[in-house]
Amino acid sequence: MSKLIGPFSEIITMSDVPEKGAIGDFSILRNGGIVIQNDKIIEIGDFSTLRVKNDDLIEIESDHVLLPGLIDCHTHMCFGGSRAGDYALRVGGKTYQEILKNGGGIHDTVNKTRNESQESLKNTLIQRVERHLIEGVTTCEVKSGYGLSVESELKILRAIKEANQTIASDLISTCLAAHVCPKEFDSPKAYLEHIVADLFPILIAENLTNRIDAFVEDGAFNPELTTWYLGEAKKAGFELTLHADQFSSGGSEVAVNMNALSADHLEASSEEDVKRLADSDVVCTVLPGASLGLGMHYSPARNLLDQGCCVAISTDWNPGSAPMGDLLIQTALLGAAEKLSIGECIAGITTRAAKALNLSDRGKLASGLLADMIAFPTHDHREIFYQQGKLKPDMVWKNGALQ
Repeated sequence: MSKLIGPFSEIITMSDVPEKGAIGDFSILRNGGIVIQNDKIIEIGDFSTLRVKNDDLIEIESDHVLLPGLIDCHTHMCFGGSRAGDYALRVGGKTYQEILKNGGGIHDTVNKTRNESQESLKNTLIQRVERHLIEGVTTCEVKSGYGLSVESELKILRAIKEANQTIASDLISTCLAAHVCPKEFDSPKAYLEHIVADLFPILIAENLTNRIDAFVEDGAFNPELTTWYLGEAKKAGFELTLHADQFSSGGSEVAVNMNALSADHLEASSEEDVKRLADSDVVCTVLPGASLGLGMHYSPARNLLDQGCCVAISTDWNPGSAPMGDLLIQTALLGAAEKLSIGECIAGITTRAAKALNLSDRGKLASGLLADMIAFPTHDHREIFYQQGKLKPDMVWKNGALQ
């Protein structure tokens, strides 16, 4: 049986925004309603008109603005321990790369994550995802990458898969075994050959992920080796994404050449990199949480949009550089700093974030798509970012079910 929900002061469907480039005006349906059946949207339109045709009504008693469920398309939410010590070193003047070279950073989290049980990793991941859901995030990408061995990477990805089977949110898993080279290997090439030969087949056999990521950076993996690695992943049938241009240029070019779904970070992208990305179908995922955590400039989101790129916005929720994990606050801060329109902010965490994950069934409110929706207690959508992300939704529907 279908259900009519409304009336909403405003419904922001995001159905009319372009996939790439700047966004000015976008459609706002006032005094609208939405008809859902099971987990799908059936119809959206004027509430009074829909009311005549639908007997089963869930009536909203006060002003609310309805948006698509938010999508956090780049996170590292499955990890053990804390990196508060790294934070103290950074604010004391040490750089991210210096801390990494001295055994901190990713290596510190790897040690702590390897010592965690799969059950413990699953339970802490569920806690983080449930907080995200309360704040309106109905789909999360979650990477491995703090195992850096076949056994530990499998433990993380299995924990993600188990968590996904027990929670309302959808988790999209990504294998980031190519995060940095573990200390047990002298050669990054030997390590990646080991991952391709011994981990990839198990990922496929257990259906743990269809996505492969890599970190192109000094102290991680160079462009040439990463190109070889992603080529092997592509031959095995995986979709590709890339940590690119965080501290130096080079990664985004690999992403374009390999036809990756997205290039993520981009704080160090050159003007040539931006133009190259604009001429491609690669989604540019910017990560304001990492800039906040590291005390560095934001990715050039305004320039990326003006040049014609598709820009998604994500938290990079991780224990080192981005422990906050609040998508609305980070989007509001990035929007103010980079002069992003409200439409660009909303698209970055809905429809364009869905594109970064190659998901065509969500990110918009339209007939036939998933009924992933969030309602904010306000009559004006501009309040969401005006209040710098502190206005949270008070109703969240995932697959048509009110949470």
